[in-house]
Amino acid sequence: MARKGSRGKRLFVLDTNVLMHDPTALFHFQEHGVFLPMVVLEELDRHKRGPSEVARNARQASRFLDEMMQGASKEQIDQGLRFPAWHTQEKGPAGRLFFQTHMVSSNLPDSLPGDKPDNNILSIAIALQQEHPNKRVTLVSKDINLRIKAAVLGVHAEDYYNDKVLEDVDLLYPGLLELPDDFWERYRKEMESWHEEGRTFYSVSGPDVNSWFPNQFISLARDRFLAIVRSVEGQRATIETVRDYSRHAVWGIEPRNREQNCALNLLMDPEIDFVTLLGQAGTGKTLLTLAAGLAQTLDDNRYTEIIMTRATIPVGDDIGFLPGTEEEKMTPWMGALMDNLEVLTQPEESSQWGRAATNDLLQKRIRIHSLNFMRGRTFLNKYIIIDEAQNLTPKQMKTLITRAGPGSKVICLGNVAQIDTPYLTETTSGLTYVVDRFKQWDHAGHITLLRGERSRLADFAAEAL
Repeated sequence: MARKGSRGKRLFVLDTNVLMHDPTALFHFQEHGVFLPMVVLEELDRHKRGPSEVARNARQASRFLDEMMQGASKEQIDQGLRFPAWHTQEKGPAGRLFFQTHMVSSNLPDSLPGDKPDNNILSIAIALQQEHPNKRVTLVSKDINLRIKAAVLGVHAEDYYNDKVLEDVDLLYPGLLELPDDFWERYRKEMESWHEEGRTFYSVSGPDVNSWFPNQFISLARDRFLAIVRSVEGQRATIETVRDYSRHAVWGIEPRNREQNCALNLLMDPEIDFVTLLGQAGTGKTLLTLAAGLAQTLDDNRYTEIIMTRATIPVGDDIGFLPGTEEEKMTPWMGALMDNLEVLTQPEESSQWGRAATNDLLQKRIRIHSLNFMRGRTFLNKYIIIDEAQNLTPKQMKTLITRAGPGSKVICLGNVAQIDTPYLTETTSGLTYVVDRFKQWDHAGHITLLRGERSRLADFAAEAL
């Protein structure tokens, strides 16, 4: 897709998978032309049936095309339909949408038959290069192999970039800022401190403060100082020292490192409605989240239930149809929940009767739901856990988060290095999307967990393999 600053008008040939990935892709090419081969329309029609996300996107793309076609004559279609002003994302002149209106002779080698959709699109791109020598024709596709074939045949091809939240996942907001060693010397003159309800607050003023975010953690390793930003107004911020949960265990769980303590501060804070936890396998995301949820649901009665859901994307071959109720069908996908509940509810000193009673209680307060039945629901005073959130698209993430009603808290867990959903990457994942979009909201918090605490074997495997 065209990046800002590219000179000269270009002509982009869209593959079907781009529109099925993002129906609004039509409107993201600035002043350049967009060409849709007839085979793309046929593939959209073939994939529009069903309840899946791909089918919904195919239907939405068709609706956008129908909207643009309203009242257009054959002559206007041949000349290209100008994109409506209300859909154009960038300021400046809008581009035009062109359809394939005549047969194109095959320009492909005999080894690439033109009856395959991908080869058909390649043939059209080559023909457009010959018809428009003064324009740069670019094939836009999410299909890596199609882009490779295009490059071999001399056709410029690009991935679709507009859905990327960041250029590089390393730029993702970590949630924790390391302060320089001379922080106290630089800010001491403009600093105020006070105590309120057993908590310590500081008011800090300086030029670096305006780059801080609400509920961001700031640390000074030299002094073992760890605080959370409560508010930012211009170059002045109010920070509060965090609670040390290594001295106040949550449902029997104590943090083993600084980042885990930050996570518990976010999870236990009633003023924070949305929490995102990132980290590789074994960093304690699910265990900490469940411990905080049980403490606030069973001990504090802050929430009435814990609701857990996740994307059902298999790592290997699918196991097929699962019998039973919704919760029974979701049970194979909830191994992480069961494993962590075993840790939380079966201490060595408890009796078998006590463990059975605890499990019966938990079954009444923990609900497992499928993503497929979330539309239209509203959850009141619930503690909602979205596990494996890296496999969700931004649209699916929006659907889930907007289910939260008054008094509910949503926690998203995931590892963007383990994405199993086709066409999703570290920079386009719904988890990356919400971390970036919520970082400036006063009632959201994020932390990236760095150290694995599962076992020395798991830690070494995560680093070495």
